[in-house]
Amino acid sequence: MPGNARMLCELLALFRLLGWVLSQDAASAAAGNRFVCNAIPPGAEAGCGAAPTGERSRTSRPAEDELRATVVRLRETILQQKETIGSQQRTIKELNSKLARCEAAAATAAAAAAADDTAQQPAKSRGPGSRRKEQGKNTMGDLPRDPSETINQLGKTMQSLKGRLESLETLHVPGTNGSAGGVPPPAPLPPPLRELLGRRLGLLETQLLRKVAELEEEKSRLYNETAAHRQRTDNALTSLLERITELERNNNAFKSPEDFKVSLSLRTNYLFGRIKKSLPEMYAFTVCMWLKSGAGPGIGTPFSYGVPGQANEIVLIEWGNNPIELLVNDKVAQLPLSVSDGRWHHICITWTTRDGFWEAYQDGERLGAGDNLAPWHPIKPGGVIVLGQEQDVVGGRFDATQAFVGELSHFNMWDRVLRPVDIAGLANCSAYMPGNVVPWIDANVEVFGGATKAPLEICEDRAFDS
Repeated sequence: MPGNARMLCELLALFRLLGWVLSQDAASAAAGNRFVCNAIPPGAEAGCGAAPTGERSRTSRPAEDELRATVVRLRETILQQKETIGSQQRTIKELNSKLARCEAAAATAAAAAAADDTAQQPAKSRGPGSRRKEQGKNTMGDLPRDPSETINQLGKTMQSLKGRLESLETLHVPGTNGSAGGVPPPAPLPPPLRELLGRRLGLLETQLLRKVAELEEEKSRLYNETAAHRQRTDNALTSLLERITELERNNNAFKSPEDFKVSLSLRTNYLFGRIKKSLPEMYAFTVCMWLKSGAGPGIGTPFSYGVPGQANEIVLIEWGNNPIELLVNDKVAQLPLSVSDGRWHHICITWTTRDGFWEAYQDGERLGAGDNLAPWHPIKPGGVIVLGQEQDVVGGRFDATQAFVGELSHFNMWDRVLRPVDIAGLANCSAYMPGNVVPWIDANVEVFGGATKAPLEICEDRAFDS
């Protein structure tokens, strides 16, 4: 204890000073008639002074009383310092003992955790090749593998250690742990011991924070690996699904890409098909298709072609009790066709910009013709062809009352007027001539809203119906 040693040295110096003063008094007494004070053995009664005749003086001067009181106080101070030193030494021993017990308990807990971790591992992992290296192992032991559980456990351990330190500090702060019996409280915790405990606690906290940081880094790495693995799995599944869809599309009993039909079973504003190919600018066209209409007033709209600025560029429609109409640039021509008997019918419509001349064919036979339908108007490019709905805006805003209900197949379009013999060959299944602008193939047709595509060999199905 540096402070106590310094106090003892000061007391010794004071004693030396007191002895020198007394020796000076003795020298003065030898020279004249003065009282002489001699050193008093421990335990003897203090007193000094002699009469000039050699008799002991019965009177004491005030200076002698003051010196006597000083000596008594110094003795009491020395005894009190001895008691304080002894108390502090006992306190240090007690704290060292408690600290050793804490360290032993922490080591026991770490060993138990390590034993549990080893016991939980499979039997195969306990061979010589699976033993962990214990060199460089910190005092915290093995932590649980769950990062959240590990962080909670480290937090609890930190709070417990801080609580113990606060208890030790409270125990040795004067006035906080005094007894009712008048026994003075223990002396304050010495600064060196407080500093040692602070360093130990700081080191432990550093280890805990380092372990937490390692666990957080491992958790982040595992999350990134999991996300990357999930992304790879999703990509593989998506690729597989696309491949399966493609195989199903190519192997859905379509004997050839054109042997299918589009079914529109309900009169709604959301069932429709769409042709992926658009049209170039045209000065003539021929449109042919097979139709099988459902019952009801009017077959609706088998197809429509809309362009920006003109939703009714080309439309074939039968609405309500009106006859079938052909619209070109929103101009109307009524066609002498009748296909609402629930059977398959082949229809073809031709048009040319020269004089607006048109023709209408049903099942290979020309039933009507006319002119002055949007004459000298070229068909605009870049529009959308919709099957089964009439467009109020390009590609949308359908009206359920104008929807086509039934089945449709072999929708083909040419940029010229076909000869009657070619149209007859298409109608009696003696010729195969896909459209040079829009051919009827599976890859060009997509369906929406519940519309479906199904296999169909139109000539066989038509022969069965007849």
